[in-house]
Amino acid sequence: MRAVWYDENGRAPQVLHVGNVPTPEPGPGEVRVRLATSGVNPIDVKRRLGARGQVVRQRTIPHFDGAGIIDAVGEGVPPARISERVWVFEAQWKRAFGTAAESVVVPTSRAVRLPDNVSFVEAACLGIPALTAHRAVFADGPVAGQTVLVTGGAGAVGAYAVQFAKLGGARVLATVSGREKAEIAADAGADYVFNYKTEDVVERVMNLRDGGGLDRIVEVEFGGNLPATLRMLKPNGVIAAYASDAVLEPKVPFYTLAYVSGTVRFVVVFVMPEPAKEQAIADINGWLKAGALRHYVAKPFALEETAAAHELVERGSLGNVVVEISPGG
Repeated sequence: MRAVWYDENGRAPQVLHVGNVPTPEPGPGEVRVRLATSGVNPIDVKRRLGARGQVVRQRTIPHFDGAGIIDAVGEGVPPARISERVWVFEAQWKRAFGTAAESVVVPTSRAVRLPDNVSFVEAACLGIPALTAHRAVFADGPVAGQTVLVTGGAGAVGAYAVQFAKLGGARVLATVSGREKAEIAADAGADYVFNYKTEDVVERVMNLRDGGGLDRIVEVEFGGNLPATLRMLKPNGVIAAYASDAVLEPKVPFYTLAYVSGTVRFVVVFVMPEPAKEQAIADINGWLKAGALRHYVAKPFALEETAAAHELVERGSLGNVVVEISPGG
């Protein structure tokens, strides 16, 4: 099968190779998916560069997310799953081979039936972004009637978080860094969108809330935004943080948080409790079937262009970056 791989860490054009590798066979409890698309996320780029704990000991096929059709099953998996359209997540978690290939083998629970009204390109956007967003929004209970701020509301995670919070009955605020991003956040359903480069977000938020603060914050930059976050969080509020790239090891002001009884929740998809994943999948698939979700996709790349796809993620893309592996994907 055709695949993209790397044998060492480094810049995409230098270390990513395209060629033929053996097609994998599913083991007990596994399915093989003939992939139409592969999603590229920031973690894929960071791991290829040598960050986020990955040590390259063998050929590595990157990417966790994707979509396609099950064409083989292992022992213990119902044969009826063959020919099922699915979206795939966590394909490369604790494995060397991910979705940047024509086929991938994953545990049966990591290949989720895809509603007929959702394309494979759209499905490749789910995985890490949608599951992260669901956990960040709902991990601490329902949000109906609450006010939720989503920082980076036009990002891959942020746009889903805006939609999920809105579907959950929350009043949703979002921050962005430009006009095009503001349009995405508003289109996703944010009630108010603030440009943090040109506006005083704390002042705007506190005026909207009459000084009452925020119930929840879905946070893309925990360390960098923490001083502002603490000024906006209401007593017993929740910060659900899934990234902190500007400040990798932030200093946590214990007593400031303690005296508002604030909760700081750290969100990483791979270690979410299994029941939380199951609930997220059920909710996401329900919204997909109802046509309730929007997906924001940058220009798709061909498999041979995977290095360029990685570089676009590194620069910062407007929309999810997807590699199309088979025609019509």
